[in-house]
Amino acid sequence: MGTAEAAERFGAEWDTAAEELELLAMTEADHDQAAFLAATSTPVLFGAAVANLGVRQLLNILVELAPPPSARPTAAGPDQPIDAPFSGFVFKIQANMNKAHRDQVAFMRICSGRFDRGMVVTHAGTGRPFTTKYAQQIFGQGRDTIDQAYPGDVVGLVNATALGIGDTLYTGTPVEYPPLPSFPPEHFAVVRTSDTGAFKRFRRGIDQLDAEGVVQVLRSEQRGDQSPVLAAVGPMQFEVATYRLEAEFGVIVQLDHLPYEIAARTDAAGQEILRTESNVEVMTRVRDDALLALFPHRWRMRSVAGRHPDLRLDV
Repeated sequence: MGTAEAAERFGAEWDTAAEELELLAMTEADHDQAAFLAATSTPVLFGAAVANLGVRQLLNILVELAPPPSARPTAAGPDQPIDAPFSGFVFKIQANMNKAHRDQVAFMRICSGRFDRGMVVTHAGTGRPFTTKYAQQIFGQGRDTIDQAYPGDVVGLVNATALGIGDTLYTGTPVEYPPLPSFPPEHFAVVRTSDTGAFKRFRRGIDQLDAEGVVQVLRSEQRGDQSPVLAAVGPMQFEVATYRLEAEFGVIVQLDHLPYEIAARTDAAGQEILRTESNVEVMTRVRDDALLALFPHRWRMRSVAGRHPDLRLDV
């Protein structure tokens, strides 16, 4: 469709789009491939997955701009070349993608070597063997069994409940990749259900959301296990969590937002010190038993830290 035809067909909407594109061009914010590859800039695309607008263009942009597989830094320091023995990194966990089977899929990116379905690999975190019998290639709602994969490919390992986000799998010489970056939460809410008959499903759903990284789950001494606290970077994470609890686990929940905006890691000694402070609460992060001190704002944290110079507070 040409410009004149589009202008005639869409009228004022076309004029608005043209004006906005002109404003965008005036910012001179053109795509810089070198900056993109250096991870200092990110191209922004607009579309709507629900309406299937721009999905194909997004995939084409990925093919055009994304770099090819390359050596990946390891936790020990040296890069792992792509022609080294097999290694892969789990970057996502997703459950209930297939409602007919209620399975859980661990998404693993192949970092080096060749993956063969059924191969026995080693879990870097535990040193235990792991069999990759149920391996799939997942695209949208489609699933196909995948027999081989190479660096850059993503493999879905079905019902791999022993895996977590950030895990490394390998064969041959041990290798482990650094974990994904974690952003400190800024929103906190107590979640509970009034349906006592659904409590087991409630707990199962909370554990699943925590394993997937949808939210961080905190345990509060004063509230108990029946009322865990959800911690999120943005409030939309709460919407996703409550929707999935209802849609996938059949549990309707209520959220009570807490007046905290900042979390700092502390220790057992710090926990005892903070018991004497008001408007401060220490909770345990379930996934790693880390103690997090919650403050209503940064000024309050600085005020408390000023009175207790030996208090450990790592933001």
